[in-house]
Amino acid sequence: MSDQIKHECGIAFIRLLKPLEFYVEKYGTAFYGLNKMHLLMQKQRNRGQDGAGVATIKLDTKPGMRYISRKRSNNPQAIKDVFEGIFSHFQDVPEEKMKDVAYLKEHFPYIGELLLGHLRYGTHGENTIESVHPFLRQNNWMNRNLVLAGNFNLTNVDEMFDELVQLGQYPKEKSDTVTVMEKIGHFLDDEVQRLHTWFKPDGHSNIELNHLIAENLDIQRLLKRASKRFDGGFAIVGMIGHGDAFVMRDANGIRPAFYYKDDEVVVVASERPAIQTAFNVQVGKVKEITPGHVLIVKKNGKVSEVPYTDQKEKTSCSFERIYFSRGTDRDIYLERKMLGSQLAVPILQSVQYDFENTVFSFVPNTAEFAFYGLMQGLNRELNQIKSEQIVNLGKDASVEKISKILNKSLRIEKVAVKEEKQRTFIADDETRGEMVSHVYDVSYGIVNNEKDTIVLLDDSIVRGTTLRDSIIKITARLKPKKIIIVSSAPQIRYPDCYGIDMSRLGDFVAFRAMTELLKESGKESLLTEVYENCKKELNLPAEQMTNQVKVLYDQFSYEEISGRIAKIVTPKNIAPEVEVIFQTLEGLRIAIPNHTGDWYFSGNYPTPGGNRVVNKAFINYMEGRNERAYS
Repeated sequence: MSDQIKHECGIAFIRLLKPLEFYVEKYGTAFYGLNKMHLLMQKQRNRGQDGAGVATIKLDTKPGMRYISRKRSNNPQAIKDVFEGIFSHFQDVPEEKMKDVAYLKEHFPYIGELLLGHLRYGTHGENTIESVHPFLRQNNWMNRNLVLAGNFNLTNVDEMFDELVQLGQYPKEKSDTVTVMEKIGHFLDDEVQRLHTWFKPDGHSNIELNHLIAENLDIQRLLKRASKRFDGGFAIVGMIGHGDAFVMRDANGIRPAFYYKDDEVVVVASERPAIQTAFNVQVGKVKEITPGHVLIVKKNGKVSEVPYTDQKEKTSCSFERIYFSRGTDRDIYLERKMLGSQLAVPILQSVQYDFENTVFSFVPNTAEFAFYGLMQGLNRELNQIKSEQIVNLGKDASVEKISKILNKSLRIEKVAVKEEKQRTFIADDETRGEMVSHVYDVSYGIVNNEKDTIVLLDDSIVRGTTLRDSIIKITARLKPKKIIIVSSAPQIRYPDCYGIDMSRLGDFVAFRAMTELLKESGKESLLTEVYENCKKELNLPAEQMTNQVKVLYDQFSYEEISGRIAKIVTPKNIAPEVEVIFQTLEGLRIAIPNHTGDWYFSGNYPTPGGNRVVNKAFINYMEGRNERAYS
């Protein structure tokens, strides 16, 4: 999208099921797991560029030997920094020892059977090293150690934090990651203690008890108890010190999680193609973790996928398909093409089917796959027109006339080109604004002055500031008659609270357009009315709340709001007319039928906390508070 937004995050997990010597014999390296983890993270680097981290656990180590290792970085090249740090430990290892797994495992960190990687986008707060996953909850008892990383956001952190305090804990900070870790950690401690109490009367030694606890720890029961109050979207990976591991996905399947298993490895990632590429497996062998289920890998290598909560209606995040996930996934590729294809007719209606004087392009590069679909849709319409024109020739048909019709084609050009990020050394606003406008450049000489219409496809429009201050402003220099901005996603109207950095209503150009229309039409009093209703809603239990902001959008048609958005994103003192065309909700659902999470477009939140967040976000807007509506 032209306006950069962020989201949380990317996960990667590997469990090596064979003895480490196996991988040396088969693949010729003691670093098989680390190399695959590096590749998994590289193939998901789109999911987080504010930080990266890797943690490993060694199985069956001797007491006094370090068995958990962790490396994190918030460096601008975080993945590179992490793995350079990991492999620096082996720089002075003699060549004859580099394949001696027993030696490496005993003397060096990161040579382990369990590996957990994370890529972070810092949606809020400072980008400090303390915010980078994986997180570690340490204990001198092996089976109470917990390593945790996730792609998630919870809407009720305050409530869960208070529960921890009531349990007698004293959490070091109030954040969703720490709260989730301590909540799971509390019930891990409880389960370990329960098993200790159960087996102790049988006369086992404490060392034997540790083995019995590891064998009998019920991860499913543990997570059922720990997650009862979770409200949000999440894919959370946990590794327990003795060697058990789990990956849990929220009941609505909001955040993505895929896995692959054979007799050598279990692999989990946020995106399916990352697994396909890293392990060279076909798409049918990569499974999606079922919403409301947890994938459990026991220390003994047993793998199971079981429910830990009641499964709810699947409302997987549609923005993953539109923008966030890489388009190398077959299904996502086809879905994005369909989103573009469905816009062909509205665009042609707008330009009155004037193919000769219309130039088609896209911006930014993430809109490329949708643009392929748009071209297919436009060609389909053009071919229909050609067919009708040939039929209408009747007896007058000739090779020359038919060839003239067949030679009609779309004018497809690369109009806008993104340059390197501009640095502004001068502080005054006017100069800074001028520099920002040059983030994009244009291809001169391909547009006929005051005659051609330029159609630019974007994958989504959030704030509209980059459109106004850069893309439209610089495109207007080509002197087109008209500029049509097309979004392959519908109007973004409501905040997200499940991981995407879209939490303040006032940021959305669709919301600003709606409020301007309310004021212009004499309905401004509705803002105060909805404000009071939102405050009343906050006194209700979360499950009884409803989205009060919907009524404001209901006052205007989709086209009216699109028209006002066009005015908002039109820079001052440019000659071309600007129009904005959005994908419809119906079109979105046709193109992406299996990922129905569209709350940012529709206002239909899949969890009770979502309605609380949107109402709180509106209160914040009315009270002039520039903060997110959840902790």
